[in-house]
Amino acid sequence: MIRKKLAVLTGPTAVGKTGLSIGLARATGGEVISADSMQVYRGMDIGSAKITEEEKEGIPHHLIDVLSPLEDFDVTVFQSLASEAVEQITDRGHLPLVVGGTGFYIQALLYGIDFDDKASDPGLRKELEQRAIEIGGEALHAELSRVDPESGDAIPAGNVKRVIRALEFYELTGRKISEHNREQRLNDPAYDFVCFVLTDERETIYERIDRRVDLMMEQGLVEEVEDLRRKGVTMQNTAMQGLGYREIYRYLNGEFDLEEAVRLIKRNTRHFAKRQLTWYRNREDAVWVNKNEFDHDEEKMLAYMLDILKERGITT
Repeated sequence: MIRKKLAVLTGPTAVGKTGLSIGLARATGGEVISADSMQVYRGMDIGSAKITEEEKEGIPHHLIDVLSPLEDFDVTVFQSLASEAVEQITDRGHLPLVVGGTGFYIQALLYGIDFDDKASDPGLRKELEQRAIEIGGEALHAELSRVDPESGDAIPAGNVKRVIRALEFYELTGRKISEHNREQRLNDPAYDFVCFVLTDERETIYERIDRRVDLMMEQGLVEEVEDLRRKGVTMQNTAMQGLGYREIYRYLNGEFDLEEAVRLIKRNTRHFAKRQLTWYRNREDAVWVNKNEFDHDEEKMLAYMLDILKERGITT
């Protein structure tokens, strides 16, 4: 069977994927599929650094503003929606360009990972959800780290749903979900692809994160979260697990002041970027694009990437 072709542009948060993705899409006749766990939600624009219509420059984008913040979104939903988008884009004779920093989602799409839905128990999940409320997400995350240290490292404590899923899998199967996922990574790729990882000096990324958070506050992140609260979104919703959103929500709940909320957003986002870089380094199929090596010149980076795509037969 001939595998469909696609390109991936990923990398740590705030590294500058958006601008480069537009140039890449224009040069290849591509359409962008967002691999971001928050940009999928309507009304969550500031905290997700969602691309604007002006920034899209007429390039079609998919998986943006397709769900209500009250709906759940996880890797299996992404896998389904993204696969469908790949089919539609390919049928139009265009190149699917997957762009975003959620590496786990991208991996699931590229390798057709089976998440073993049989290993689920709604009753056990409810018990774990109640336990998270009683002892707190940090304590539940500590329990996961004891039985599955690899998952504990990979899953942020704030992502309670993923922590619960990993514990649920362990309780039902006696196996670590990290082992299951590692086995799935041995699958043959579902697509013919090139995966570019955009990166920069770590301190430069951290500085960009701090500036981005400051800009989000200026643009009205607090008001955005207040509006979501008024619409019935709670800390139990997947939408509130996003960086920036959960810290501001906790501030609005009176857990700490605004200065502390901003400090936590910056710290947690830097930690997230560090985990992203570690995750990408373990990928043998990654083509690294270090902005520092190209003097931060997007034209040079774009030319390099286009050469790779032609060499690999993804474009002509």
